[in-house]
Amino acid sequence: MSRKEEFFNHITEGYQSKGDYIILGSAMLDGETVNEAFVKVPLKTLNRHGLIAGATGTGKTKSLQVFAENLSEKGIPVLLMDIKGDLSGLAQPSPGHLKIDERHAAIGLPFESKSFPVEILTISEQDGVRMRATVSEFGPVLLSRILDLTETQSGIVSVLFKYCDDNKLPLLDLKDFRKILQYATNEGKEEIQKEYGRISTASTGSILRKVVEIEQQGGDLFFGEKSFNVDDLTRIDENGRGVISILRLTDIQDKPKLFSTFMLQLLAEVYATFPEQGDSDRPELIIFIDEAHLVFKEASKTLLSQIESVVKLIRSKGVGLYFVTQNPKDVPQDVLAQLGMKIQHALRAFTAKDRKAIKLASENYPDSEYYDTDQVLTQLGIGEAFVSVLDRKGRPTPLAATMMRAPMSRMDVLSDRELKQLLDNSRLATKYNQDIDRESAYEILNKKIEIAYKEEEKEQKEIKKTKSKSSRTRKSTRMNPVLKVVTSATFIRGVLGILKRVMK
Repeated sequence: MSRKEEFFNHITEGYQSKGDYIILGSAMLDGETVNEAFVKVPLKTLNRHGLIAGATGTGKTKSLQVFAENLSEKGIPVLLMDIKGDLSGLAQPSPGHLKIDERHAAIGLPFESKSFPVEILTISEQDGVRMRATVSEFGPVLLSRILDLTETQSGIVSVLFKYCDDNKLPLLDLKDFRKILQYATNEGKEEIQKEYGRISTASTGSILRKVVEIEQQGGDLFFGEKSFNVDDLTRIDENGRGVISILRLTDIQDKPKLFSTFMLQLLAEVYATFPEQGDSDRPELIIFIDEAHLVFKEASKTLLSQIESVVKLIRSKGVGLYFVTQNPKDVPQDVLAQLGMKIQHALRAFTAKDRKAIKLASENYPDSEYYDTDQVLTQLGIGEAFVSVLDRKGRPTPLAATMMRAPMSRMDVLSDRELKQLLDNSRLATKYNQDIDRESAYEILNKKIEIAYKEEEKEQKEIKKTKSKSSRTRKSTRMNPVLKVVTSATFIRGVLGILKRVMK
């Protein structure tokens, strides 16, 4: 038996699957594609998470596109974080190309040109179905972790949430949360401290500054109503294909804290609402996080800890997370250890530091008698990758340098006209793309201040009528505590630096 025949048997035995699976491509030996040595991913293990890595221009995004297409065909919904803005082409069929035909002939798979059901989402000012969440839905613990608060500051946030619950003050958007912080610092300080204990003015000021930081990154667009229902990410179209939801994030690259905030809230919401799936043969949802380093880049230790916990737990809900980044070292080790599937495109060695990083990356893969892994990593061409997945029993499959199949959809973005047509036909746009600003904490507290102001005016007039002639020469210094915010606006602007208005 020749070496090539031995290799073919090695791959086909290692990647055999009795259940349903996805074919990523065909294995390669000594730089040549071995026809029909298919590299398969069992649907059963897709909730064990994964990594798609490689240098710029090596084909990571196209591998992501191929993966998403095949998941959709199997009836599995997909959520894609599109930070570079080059995934909308999934909604249109590929025009085909001679090189694509040659690639698929070498792989041993016929090429089909197809479009897929796509929904465009947004959390910023870009066009798309708006994804929002209320401050109340975040809750005090998650909100405190996102704001990177101290234990004392987190306690204050919990007290304010409790006060709002007890007094029926809905916390919907960030202006509601700012307002209750200002109220607790000034006019409502005595009332709140009487029931819930002392609140430090310095601490509330620090919390306000953290809120401003989130607002400046666009958080005011994300927090509010109508809240997005994560069940809408698991839709199946009339042909039985999973809907591919593409979240456009091209204007988020310089706002890592907002991106981390959104990702953690989304994963927490999915974990809290999805039912336990147990040992299922297929996942409920697959989430691809492109440019994954942005999730971890500005994350605090507490936020990283929360993300790691969610990654470990969420697979029991039938959800798979796939991180897409340039180098595996962009992902924390505790998270990397949870990733069952790895698609590693080429890495480039321009410096001694690069060579050391490649050596470390090669150690993430099973040993192979057919490859010198760290050497081959630098020699892989565009659309070629090292692949290792888990078989149905959870065991790592043999390492395979793989010629990846080509996307069936367009490898380019939609035109403005095509994008508008897609959005016009969206079933979710009418559900979520309406501005709602119902009465909440901001409006209720402003009314409370206004009533107190009128009562103070009335009281002052009564005092003027009844006081003695001698007292008329003295100016009353009495003031309703609720009005302190009105007279101390200059102080608040100077110290807290964020109050835009006191009364509506």
